[in-house]
Amino acid sequence: MQRKSIAIYGRAFNSSVVPYVEQLFSYLKERDILIYIYSDFYDFLKDQFDCPDNFLLYYGHQDLPKDILFLLSLGGDGSMLSAVSQVRDSGIPIAGINFGRLGFLASIHKSEIIQALDAIFSGNYSLQARDLIEVNGGDDRIFGEENFALNDITVFRHDTSSMITINATLNGELLNSYWADGIIIATPTGSTAYSLSCGGPIIMPGSGNFVITPISPHNLNVRPIIISAESELELEIESRTDKYILSCDSKSDTLETKTKLYIRRAPFRIHLIRLASDSFFSTLREKLLWGLDVRNY
Repeated sequence: MQRKSIAIYGRAFNSSVVPYVEQLFSYLKERDILIYIYSDFYDFLKDQFDCPDNFLLYYGHQDLPKDILFLLSLGGDGSMLSAVSQVRDSGIPIAGINFGRLGFLASIHKSEIIQALDAIFSGNYSLQARDLIEVNGGDDRIFGEENFALNDITVFRHDTSSMITINATLNGELLNSYWADGIIIATPTGSTAYSLSCGGPIIMPGSGNFVITPISPHNLNVRPIIISAESELELEIESRTDKYILSCDSKSDTLETKTKLYIRRAPFRIHLIRLASDSFFSTLREKLLWGLDVRNY
């Protein structure tokens, strides 16, 4: 019988969670699971504890085995966003163990690793497809082959003094000229991230929508707007410095205002592993403290 195999991805974390990582590796060893681990993460782990030396290393998306059961992300939501660049359009599902704080994406609590993995290896889970959004700059190759985002794409002013003007055209029709610090184009997944902190709405995964949220607009009547995920958005930026900042999840770059942006849904989705105990609404209640009121106690 062929051994089950998984991939492990992560970034540097606080030493306080080392015991949970050791527990994870002991569990996988007992289950005789073949482990492919991201090389940079393995180098970090070796400095933290007596790390097993029988792992198989992979160095990036190009040599990640396509027959693994899933990729396990260790860290917080930031690690999960980076893990998307590892699986890309391979169809490999992602599960996340939360070593961070909020944990909208990394849904497995570090104290429940064994129970969660038992459920996954037993097949007691569902796959939740999540839309991504991509950005292109015409002839300019922005972010190379990683021009997609699970959370959001953001345009932001380059300096700290003046606002920028963002001329937004939706499906060939002028939507608005935003005079603001910037705008956020968020997926349903990203609607609970930066967009939410700027007053954007929460969108359920699978709704087939994106949201455009202005950042500190000069005109207070300019509000967030929900658009179809089938839409194509074109942005032209005006700035006194002739520069602006573009971010794509955790990636960012400084561009000249002559660079127009073309934004649309990415041609692939990623799949998150969700256990029976996971629920979008229960996550909102827990993470956003809905229903908590000192008058109830």
